[in-house]
Amino acid sequence: MDIVLLFPGQGSQKPGMGKDLAAAFLAAREAFAEVDAALGESLSVLCFEGPAETLTLTNNAQPALLAHGAAVWAATREALQGSVRAAAGHSLGEFTAYHAAASLTLTAAVRLVRQRGDLMAHAGAERPGAMAAILGDLSESVDAICAKASLEPDSGLVVAANYNSPGQVVISGEVPGVERAMALCKLAGAKRVMRLNVSGAFHSPLMAPARVGLAAAIGNAAFRDPTLPVFANVTADVVRDADTAQRLCVEQLTAPVRWTDLVLRLAADYPAALYVEMGPGAVLTGLLKKIAPSLQTATCGTAADVDQLLARVS
Repeated sequence: MDIVLLFPGQGSQKPGMGKDLAAAFLAAREAFAEVDAALGESLSVLCFEGPAETLTLTNNAQPALLAHGAAVWAATREALQGSVRAAAGHSLGEFTAYHAAASLTLTAAVRLVRQRGDLMAHAGAERPGAMAAILGDLSESVDAICAKASLEPDSGLVVAANYNSPGQVVISGEVPGVERAMALCKLAGAKRVMRLNVSGAFHSPLMAPARVGLAAAIGNAAFRDPTLPVFANVTADVVRDADTAQRLCVEQLTAPVRWTDLVLRLAADYPAALYVEMGPGAVLTGLLKKIAPSLQTATCGTAADVDQLLARVS
């Protein structure tokens, strides 16, 4: 059975993530230990115990999610690696995908995303912004609404940041602009408009101050050519070399996540594969069911999930 690996992004974290996994599988336990050693702190305890408020902080959530995804992959790699055909991740999850594709060691990857989280949090503090989820079919495109809101006096910049699925787009930008776009989306027939609990305007030009620091961190991370095709958020296209991976990981900071296009491309290339979400929860699995409902999916974030997945593919 062909397998495509998927890794979630910020927002999927929750206290307790990985605790049973580490207890059940030596490889997962070793992955968490490597993360703790790389960061010089017990991030594993934060994953296992919380508190949620600390785990949700951008500079903690990003390495925590990467650690959990890497631990799931470590627990399943021996059984799955001969069947894996591609990998992808949503925002932060793209870095986990590069780790799974052997483009980044776990130590390099977790140090990199900790720096990424620090840089994004600092950019958010320097230039405060907001994000909001727009759900439902609108009478005009979210892009057009954001452009209209950005032109209004005193609104400020707002852009589409995540094209998550048909009927689900996240917008990002300066607070007045986001609020004005939210109001316009309601007028255009949005089913639901929801402000997100984030520390900055991610995937928007407001993150530009973090680009120089992120580019330097990525340059120091010793990227290698991925051993698997990795599908990039920025282009929804395949990445096969380290130079392209590094460039797109920097661009991703201020560019929208084209998740819908990415999944459609994956579905065209691997229509019969099993799509395995390696992380806490089932956010990406839910999006896949909206984008390409014919795809086979599985979630894999707990010890029980690993046992079920291994039984399914054996």
